[in-house]
Amino acid sequence: MHMLGAELPLWTTVPFVGLLLCIAILPLAVPHFWESNLNKGAVAALFALPVLLYFPAAFGTEGVHQLLGSALDYVSFILLLASLFVITGGIHVSGSLSGTPLLNTMFLAAGGLVANFIGTTGASALLVRPLLRANEPRERKAHIFVFFIFIVSNCGGLLAPLGDPPLFLGFLKGVPFTWTLGLWRPWLLVNGTLLVLFNLWDRLLFKREGPELQGPGLQEVMHHTPVQIRGKRNLLFLTAIVATIYAAGKGIGTGGSAWPIGLQEGLMLAIASAAWRTTHHEHRRSNNFTFGPIVEVAALFAGIFVTMRPALLLLNTRAAELGLSEPWQFFWAAGALSSFLDNAPTYLTFAAAASGLHGVPLEGKYLAALLSKGSATKEVLGAISTGAVFMGANSYIGNGPNFMVKAIAEENGVTMPSFFGYMAYSCGILLPLFVIVTFIVFL
Repeated sequence: MHMLGAELPLWTTVPFVGLLLCIAILPLAVPHFWESNLNKGAVAALFALPVLLYFPAAFGTEGVHQLLGSALDYVSFILLLASLFVITGGIHVSGSLSGTPLLNTMFLAAGGLVANFIGTTGASALLVRPLLRANEPRERKAHIFVFFIFIVSNCGGLLAPLGDPPLFLGFLKGVPFTWTLGLWRPWLLVNGTLLVLFNLWDRLLFKREGPELQGPGLQEVMHHTPVQIRGKRNLLFLTAIVATIYAAGKGIGTGGSAWPIGLQEGLMLAIASAAWRTTHHEHRRSNNFTFGPIVEVAALFAGIFVTMRPALLLLNTRAAELGLSEPWQFFWAAGALSSFLDNAPTYLTFAAAASGLHGVPLEGKYLAALLSKGSATKEVLGAISTGAVFMGANSYIGNGPNFMVKAIAEENGVTMPSFFGYMAYSCGILLPLFVIVTFIVFL
């Protein structure tokens, strides 16, 4: 495989770069065209086709083997996301929290924790609507959902493979299930600071709204209707998904060796199917559940997994040319791309580069081999993981849940910042915080 990467021409990365640029630009340039998942699938297929034709023609059996490896990774990846999406779609949180600064802060903190168990996408879909209902009477509330994107949709999901797609891809490539718990220092620093800043900001705006909220308005904000969770059975299904991922990673039942191909995926599909059949349709209807978002992810990532293969192989063999060696360099390099391109392929791209620097070929669970090289490689992979997860919050297009939260908030009457308005928040709040992380954690 190392030889194959050395033989690849640079033009083979053009489909990958082109597809990622389309994902970043087309929603802004031609939003009506991009609304159709069929169009998204057509764009993804258009960029994937050259790679699908070139690899078998140029490399024969080895080329086919590479494409099959990408297909298996894609199936595992999309089945996990789809399973979490279906299961959380059947959990409806009714009632509301009162939209006070303290309870809003507690809600965001809980969301940052929950994201590690059901993913940033699942946590965002599950929790954004109750938060909207809680703050419906308030006038100034866009900042609440900006911080929601910062914490629940991105930074909160650093501690577990289920927390964010990049970490799950790392798990598939050999990162131990509990390894990400070692990233608790940057997780606590960033999320703790964001919660403090949010609480101070929300208190200030809440006080400014005081005169406008006097009388019935203030009573409405402070009113608390009991929170009820309908579809609690699905929490058991979520637990079953976590148990399946953990067991597969540990090789439970197979003496520590890898599970047979398809077993983990089949179990996830069976669990999601059971959740679908046993969940009352009314719960999903209350959540405005549709398959549109997961179909969108499936269509785009089918193209991404195909087109990124040449880039990964090239980086694995030519990583030294990037000039990256220190953890802080990987933190900012991975983070910069994750800010505007999807953080999952960004993670694999720089993980492949780090593997190449240490002579680890992209075979099987190659990240396990990278981690076995010593503490230096652990620090580098930790920096890549942290950068990819955290800096996906820097723009609306850095991570899938970001745009989803924006759309749901706007549907409910919240005037969210524009693309560049949101970046004013992230540049003013997140970037200085990431500089602090660099000095405290990675230098």
